[in-house]
Amino acid sequence: MVKLTINDEVVSLDADPNMPLLYAIRDIAQLTGTKFGCGLGLCGACTVHLDGQPIRSCVTTLAAAQGKTITTIEGLENDGELHPVQAAWIDHKVPQCGYCQSGQMMSAAALIAKNPSPSDEQIETAMQGNICRCGTYPRIRKAIKQAAKMSVASTPVSAQSATTSSIITELGNKREVSS
Repeated sequence: MVKLTINDEVVSLDADPNMPLLYAIRDIAQLTGTKFGCGLGLCGACTVHLDGQPIRSCVTTLAAAQGKTITTIEGLENDGELHPVQAAWIDHKVPQCGYCQSGQMMSAAALIAKNPSPSDEQIETAMQGNICRCGTYPRIRKAIKQAAKMSVASTPVSAQSATTSSIITELGNKREVSS
């Protein structure tokens, strides 16, 4: 039995300690916002926070995560308030297909927590491990800059019962060709 703290909830899982954290998050805990991309830790789609640091859950074992705090995209919002990154993603209509976006948002949130006013170069460095096949990098950068400003201002954003999947669905329905 492996005990994990996922999104501030202690969960006991009957799983092999060598199982990738991603599989436990998606298949056992049923938190499907974190995506499987490459399985090698190279694309960033599976990014979650482990004690506040962005990690690739496809190459992190349950044993390595035990005793640490795991935050998934589902845990990014706080008490019904969207995280500034989530709100900025909506404002800038970042996703096209949306597949990489939970990993992108998790990396962006970790960057802003560490550096509340990142430069373009710092954004590029922090986001290097997150691949967007649709090429929405200019919108991602703009959203991160807005989220950083929102974080500094501590502006709460009402989720109005929005979930990450409904946010991505909403964004998918409002696709724009411009970047």
